[in-house]
Amino acid sequence: MKLNMPEFYNFAAQVDEWAVKHPEKRAVWELDEQGNEAVLTYDELRRYSNRIANVLGTIGIEQGDKVLVLVPRGITAYGLYLALLKLGAVIMPGSEMLRYKDIEYRVNHAKAKAVIGFEGILEEVEPARGQCDSLRHFVTIGHAKDGWIGLQDLLGDQDEEFVCAQTRADELAFLSYTSGTTGGPKGVMHVHGWPFAHLAVAAKQWLDVREDDTVWATAGPGWAKWIWSPFVSTLGMGATAFVYKGRFGAETYLNLLQKYPVSVLCATPTEYRLMAKVTDLDQYKLQALRSACSAGEPLNREVIDTFRRVFDLTVRDGYGQTENTLLVGTFVGVEPRPGSMGRPSPVVQVAIVDEEGAELPTGKVGDIAIDRHMVALFKGYLDDPERTAKAFRGEWYVTGDQGRMDEDGYIWFEGRSDDIIISGGYTIGPFEVEDALVKHPAVAECAAVASPDPERGNIVKAFVILKKGSTPSDELTAELQEHVKNLTAPYKYPRKIEFVEELPKTSSGKIRRIELRQKEKQQQS
Repeated sequence: MKLNMPEFYNFAAQVDEWAVKHPEKRAVWELDEQGNEAVLTYDELRRYSNRIANVLGTIGIEQGDKVLVLVPRGITAYGLYLALLKLGAVIMPGSEMLRYKDIEYRVNHAKAKAVIGFEGILEEVEPARGQCDSLRHFVTIGHAKDGWIGLQDLLGDQDEEFVCAQTRADELAFLSYTSGTTGGPKGVMHVHGWPFAHLAVAAKQWLDVREDDTVWATAGPGWAKWIWSPFVSTLGMGATAFVYKGRFGAETYLNLLQKYPVSVLCATPTEYRLMAKVTDLDQYKLQALRSACSAGEPLNREVIDTFRRVFDLTVRDGYGQTENTLLVGTFVGVEPRPGSMGRPSPVVQVAIVDEEGAELPTGKVGDIAIDRHMVALFKGYLDDPERTAKAFRGEWYVTGDQGRMDEDGYIWFEGRSDDIIISGGYTIGPFEVEDALVKHPAVAECAAVASPDPERGNIVKAFVILKKGSTPSDELTAELQEHVKNLTAPYKYPRKIEFVEELPKTSSGKIRRIELRQKEKQQQS
């Protein structure tokens, strides 16, 4: 299967075409924890995003400007992303859980011109205000505050028409930040043509989204997965995006799937695992649900078997990264092999390669790699040629994951070849956790690794050497955990802390996290 990328492409313009085709159809269907609903049709979404684009254009946001977006799930996120694409601005997705150091780093690294946030994040942005020379515009999605322009105050007077920028398919559109094992997060560059490539396979042949579907993809804005499924795969197919703004609860999710006509579900393995553990699972009747997908980390066999037995539904696994798109998966019509990641995408050449970049034979464990000319591959890490170069090995982009391919082309995940921690669908770099911990006055040295966990797949565990005069205690453990939460996003904190006298190191003094990971696996097995 070959993709013929157009010279010019803008995803927002494609969504507007659906507004012409079926203006009265639901585009976004929002539900909060209290049961309150809000709906925008495709034409209402077109006009809403146009008004936002006019506001942002009026205050000075132009084509090519980088804008950090910090908003939670909801209709506003869809309107903002479409508006920024229409302007030709570069979207920097950011989780609403980021802390000021994360925000300051991203803004300075990207030289962002504007930040758009919801009320709950403004106090995290404020400390960065004086540390970020490139920032010119501070926009809150609510009402104006001291130093912040209120988007809500300005929308009413705006024209509902807007001429979408003519953007080249190879022009920068998204700048997502992903965790690294050393140094700060990396700015992953994706162009306007990326959604075009993603729609061709991931939306149609993995999620199996059709025009008449209601799609619930549980990822939140700020993550590449939100762009993948709730945004591109849903609106790009003319379907309805169902958005639940409340917290996860296994019974809550099952009740919603029973009550609402959700026909396509995309959730994390952790969410599926917890739903599968509900004791009276067979009481739920998910009559509308016909397609279920999982991504973020490997899905265990027990969950697949449970959903097949109870709901006669196959949960199809998928594998991809912030740097690319769906690379491997159990596509529609492909028989799942529980424990396997599935088979390569029809538009991606996937191989298992050795340290020299040579393809390995069937059954051999090596690095999972893809052809460096794959159309949906990122365009490099922003202003970081060294880390960009390290991601490639000859003609291959090396994912950082290891696996093996069987005789039928199915790929089996064997583990990370680096130290990245994937917990509950979140990707966490050990450096971020360690950097926060060593800022505590009691910590002399530390190392963070993945520790197996039955619900989250893995959790963060920190091995900590204390400074002289400090004594291990439950109180200090709690204090260190809170310290990490305050310095970086709360999901990154170490759920386990073990105080040690020394850490395993190489002859050159580098911490051997692999030994600590192996120790954790042995203790859990």
